[in-house]
Amino acid sequence: MNKLKKILIVDDEKINIMSLAYSLRPDYNIIVATDGVTAIEVAHKHIPDLILLDIIMPEMNGFDVIIKLKESELTKKIPVIFVTGIRKPEDEKKGYNLGAVDYIVKPYDAAVIRRKIESCINAI
Repeated sequence: MNKLKKILIVDDEKINIMSLAYSLRPDYNIIVATDGVTAIEVAHKHIPDLILLDIIMPEMNGFDVIIKLKESELTKKIPVIFVTGIRKPEDEKKGYNLGAVDYIVKPYDAAVIRRKIESCINAI
């Protein structure tokens, strides 16, 4: 039996979650969180194979989330791809320096993001 890989989508905008989830189902088991604190809790509970993480969120931004994830023995090896509207090179560099494996700027092409996710998942 081929078990589907789990992807945690973290974004405070439900439309962004729905768009990503739509393009990734039925090939992946999708888990969602709409804020950073919940994302960390969900990641610890479900141990996803990949996390798609927005940066701009209330209370705890994506940079703070990845720091917490990388500090935890349970989640430090989970690949994180930032999916964000921030186009600043310094933020992209910061994302990579914090441990992200990729940085995708919204709006994105569904086929491109799918290909990047497949490459990342296949490398696990």
